Amino acid sequence: MLLMAIYWVTEVIPLSMTAMLPAILFPLLGIMSSSNVAKEYFNNFHFLLVGVVCLATSIEKWGLHRRVALRLVTLVGVNPAWLLLGFMSGCAFLSMWVQNTSAVTMVMPIVDAVLQQILKAHEEGYSGEDNPTLELDGTCTDSILYKKSQPAADEVRRQGRMLCKAMCIGIAYSSSIGGITTLPGTSANLIFSEYLNQVYPDCNSINFGNWLLLCLPISVIMLLLTWFWLYWLFIGSDFKFLWQCRGEQSERERAVKKVLEDEYKKLGAISSQEIFTGVVFVVMILLWLTRSPGFIPGWGSLFPHKSNYITDATVALVLGVLLFFVPAHGPSRKYESMISWKEFQASMPWQVALLVGGGFALAKGAEESGLSLWVARLMTPLGDLPVLATVTIACLIVTTLTEVTSNAATITIFLPILSPLAEAIHVNPLYILIPATLCTSFSFLLPVSNPPNAVVYAYGHITIMDMVKAGLGVNMIGVLALLLAIATWGIPLFSLDTYPEWAPTFNSTTP
Repeated sequence: MLLMAIYWVTEVIPLSMTAMLPAILFPLLGIMSSSNVAKEYFNNFHFLLVGVVCLATSIEKWGLHRRVALRLVTLVGVNPAWLLLGFMSGCAFLSMWVQNTSAVTMVMPIVDAVLQQILKAHEEGYSGEDNPTLELDGTCTDSILYKKSQPAADEVRRQGRMLCKAMCIGIAYSSSIGGITTLPGTSANLIFSEYLNQVYPDCNSINFGNWLLLCLPISVIMLLLTWFWLYWLFIGSDFKFLWQCRGEQSERERAVKKVLEDEYKKLGAISSQEIFTGVVFVVMILLWLTRSPGFIPGWGSLFPHKSNYITDATVALVLGVLLFFVPAHGPSRKYESMISWKEFQASMPWQVALLVGGGFALAKGAEESGLSLWVARLMTPLGDLPVLATVTIACLIVTTLTEVTSNAATITIFLPILSPLAEAIHVNPLYILIPATLCTSFSFLLPVSNPPNAVVYAYGHITIMDMVKAGLGVNMIGVLALLLAIATWGIPLFSLDTYPEWAPTFNSTTP
């Protein structure tokens, strides 16, 4: 475990290859047989990932993401503050269903075009028709502004740079904030869900519906407070726009509005492929929500055999495979399915699949060797602290480590450590594991913290110090919002105040 943690943090070899170490070392050291280790490398998590990626491939191929993002942005208006909130909301919504990196790469080209038009209209009085191609050369400040000697021109240039910084950082952060909302939203959530299935097979407390009930308010709180924080940090401290009625639009706002309208018109009428993809998307969500909602019997109870035979992965696979059957253009001469294997393969995160498999093998090895029990007994003194204090310590540790290593690697390292800790201090494991899982996504400080940060940093509009200053505030917002949720509506939602029957018990006082 220490060797893999060091390799994952330092990345001396690719992350996915580090995940292969249990398959080599466990048989050699007599911990597990090779066949038993191999079983951990492909399981229910991977089926769910395949189904979700199939849908994400179709969404991206047929342009449904652009239509959704542009529509959400135009609903909030073109004032810079509202525009920032609109783009952040659109990116957060997309990242609930597709990979965070994909959501950022979908939204950033639209953001770039809008930023260029804002700055041109503000500096030169352009009306929007002057840049019909909406293309950028890599910067959105000096290259598109006249250099004037007047102090006013310098101030305009500074405001333009600040707007670029706020918009770009907001897109990166909102993708991570939106990703925590649903179980398929991030790899960390999926790893946590499958870890529960592996270690606590009788635990049926976590499903799509109650996870959404817990995390949607957290995401909304974080998104709004992050929006306020970025606006105050980069744009200004004047929040009069919140209660002032909208008057006549400025030249800049009219230019931005025209950009958004032109971009949406370029999409044309909604295609049959987009409609079908949208229907599959909605059906998948509804089936996830109603399979086993908890407060009433779901459709999963219609099947007479064991209720855990059918999972969210079954739903995702059925609808994902359907996209390979349905013809994209109807009964035409040239058959083309909604997605092809080549398109799916290009979108499938194979590195994450191997990384997760290695994590499950590591967790199984910790259990088989007795390491989990030994670590749990070492940590029993933490039981003297209030539970919320223990949760806070775990959150701060995870949040710190996830800044310098991948989210999937971080949660893979900590799950086999924190679950025995919860058992040792006789606390519901979900009380510690859920906050730790969510904190894994709070990697806001550095471009290397996660791929969305790296994507927006590559555009060249922000510096590392910009991201560090903004990220410190957002990290604090995230941890406080999470602790609020766990200490209030999280307790009755998951019965966190009781030790569950599905968790093992042992005498932690044994010397």
